[in-house]
Amino acid sequence: MKNLIEAFPQNIKDAAVIGKAFEFQTPKNEVKNIIICGLGGSGIGAKIVQNWLQDEIKVPIVCVNDYTLPAFADKNTLVIGSSYSGNTEETTFAVDAAHAKGCHIIGITSGGHLEGFCKSNGYDCVIVPGGNPPRSALAFSVVQLLTYFAALGYISPTAVESMLNAANTLTSDLSEIQETARKMATFLYKKVGVYYAESKYEGVIVRARQQFNENSKYLGWHHTIPEMNHNELVGWGGGDDRFAPIFFNTGDMHPRNKKRFEITMAAVKKKSGSVFVVDTKGNNLIERSLYLIHIVDWASFYLCEMNGVDIMDIVIIDYLKGELANFK
Repeated sequence: MKNLIEAFPQNIKDAAVIGKAFEFQTPKNEVKNIIICGLGGSGIGAKIVQNWLQDEIKVPIVCVNDYTLPAFADKNTLVIGSSYSGNTEETTFAVDAAHAKGCHIIGITSGGHLEGFCKSNGYDCVIVPGGNPPRSALAFSVVQLLTYFAALGYISPTAVESMLNAANTLTSDLSEIQETARKMATFLYKKVGVYYAESKYEGVIVRARQQFNENSKYLGWHHTIPEMNHNELVGWGGGDDRFAPIFFNTGDMHPRNKKRFEITMAAVKKKSGSVFVVDTKGNNLIERSLYLIHIVDWASFYLCEMNGVDIMDIVIIDYLKGELANFK
């Protein structure tokens, strides 16, 4: 896993090459809405991209993390199935439903059922390198989504350029990133992690929670500002030093949210005793997000070492899949 985390900047570059070489079909019907289907390490890229594009793309994007599609899905819907293995059952169910509804479909996968389904039905399918845990393949799903949306003219090609710029920064700033990550892991150790950011970074903090869940075998939760100011902030009345609040300071917050961030952090600190503020770098939302993602990936690795657990272990997920395979 250490090697896979280290490879993240190179994965971005490799993914860009794959995307550039692919010739996408133009949907036959006007696309009025987009649904991206995916779960876990395959699905989080969709959430992150949805956040990145909300101020640019004119077509609404919905992320589906389940077996079924929204009722509005029809021939004017673009459905993207993102499954690293190609065998995520929720995603394959949803893509089957999309086919029945006459949606335009594209797959992003390393193979499996999804690749076979797309080839059998004449749908585009971008093949990415396989054989690793889905959580380590984030760059491939994110870059392919951005490349596809740019190819269809929904967004500017500069989105992929921003990812490539970020890749260079992640490489040049590796020592600084690792130092911040070690401090974050130490702050979280033997406590319950709580992750806060402005709502446009929700995908980033969902990814943070997921990485600590899987890599560090560690529980925690996340919430966004301003929404948490309307509910969870009151819950901190029962907070104490069992909790380790991390605030993602992105430098691009709405002025009202920046003030909320400051007030919230001070209020939480009174209960928890301390907070950890992680700063980012980058010229735009994409670059700043990737910087934070890389810090967290390293922090989850260091926390795993501190917890003395197997970073690759997903025995409980394998057990769940086995039990579901027996369920008819």
